[in-house]
Amino acid sequence: MFITIEGMDGSGKTTALQRVKQYLEDLNYKVVMTREPGGLPLSEKIRELILNKDGVGMEPWTEALLFIAARKEHLEKVIKPYLEKGYIVISDRFMDSTTAYQGGARGLGVDYLNELQKNILQGFLPDLTLYFELSFEDAEKRLSARPEEKNRLDEEGRKFKEAVKLAFEELVVKEPNRITVIDASKSPEEVFEQTKKVILEKIELWKKEKR
Repeated sequence: MFITIEGMDGSGKTTALQRVKQYLEDLNYKVVMTREPGGLPLSEKIRELILNKDGVGMEPWTEALLFIAARKEHLEKVIKPYLEKGYIVISDRFMDSTTAYQGGARGLGVDYLNELQKNILQGFLPDLTLYFELSFEDAEKRLSARPEEKNRLDEEGRKFKEAVKLAFEELVVKEPNRITVIDASKSPEEVFEQTKKVILEKIELWKKEKR
């Protein structure tokens, strides 16, 4: 099963992801955790190129296509091989981030970026996507507590980030069978419990479908 975690930086998705991985491993599932852009050396280099603050002013299409190139490499060389070995693969971000950030906030078109990626990834989609929903104010408050972790996209202003949030919400409406909303305003423990519950329900459903 392939699970992706999406949301604004500061929403607590990475913390919840790490706890869920440990929880599933304690239940004897084989789990691998990865991230985007990244997951292997070439994609990590693309990550550095995109998110480095020297990239300010990068053309929106350059940014989008670099993300998609890293994703294709990641899919073919990390995600699919682990799925074939029977692992649950959990990725911190996947295609929905590019659709929201570049399609929505950069103005390239949510529907257009969504369909383009589906074509490039040959119809491959996550089995489950968790969208960690958090207000702009709360996300900024959390990010301000760890300024050393901010990348180029984190430095964007309110208008950009609210456009990202709006694009994510548009995807939730369009793909309700795949994307589930997690209330990220709650405590870390409550967020973990929400996340765990949704994932376990999906695993049980997946098992029934495979029988």
